[in-house]
Amino acid sequence: MKKINFLKKLSKENKLKAVEPSEEIAKSYIEKSESNLISAKILLENNRLEESVSLAYYSMYHILTALFSVTGIKCENHTASITLLKEIFDIDNKEISFAKSERIDKQYYTDFSISKQDVIETIQKSEIFRRKLFDFISKLDAKKINAYKFKFNELLNLLIKK
Repeated sequence: MKKINFLKKLSKENKLKAVEPSEEIAKSYIEKSESNLISAKILLENNRLEESVSLAYYSMYHILTALFSVTGIKCENHTASITLLKEIFDIDNKEISFAKSERIDKQYYTDFSISKQDVIETIQKSEIFRRKLFDFISKLDAKKINAYKFKFNELLNLLIKK
């Protein structure tokens, strides 16, 4: 129920809504995702571990946003986006959830420890997640896109009724 109320609030604020699918916008987010991953690796090589973790997460988040763009979903909240990945597309969201948590810890707090190996693993997880979503996106056809749009619209209608 808590999740439904959260999504309903975002919907009312127009931060969660159906939009026209756009392969052009999706392509831009895919490029942004790739750039973030490259930057994460450069930062790792230069021992900027905290910043590397943040960009590894954003490389995952931007490929997720690309998936939303190609299927006509607009979501302006990271937590909700991660939730929708599981709810609408039935894709495991544990890796991106973990990366988000790591990014928050490293970006906003000072009482943590971080090792180069931790960052390497985060980047590797980001690469796997990105490949999985890129592969998923590349296999989408009009029929599948319409099915996901329908599923998302059903969710929006449910939120309106509650």
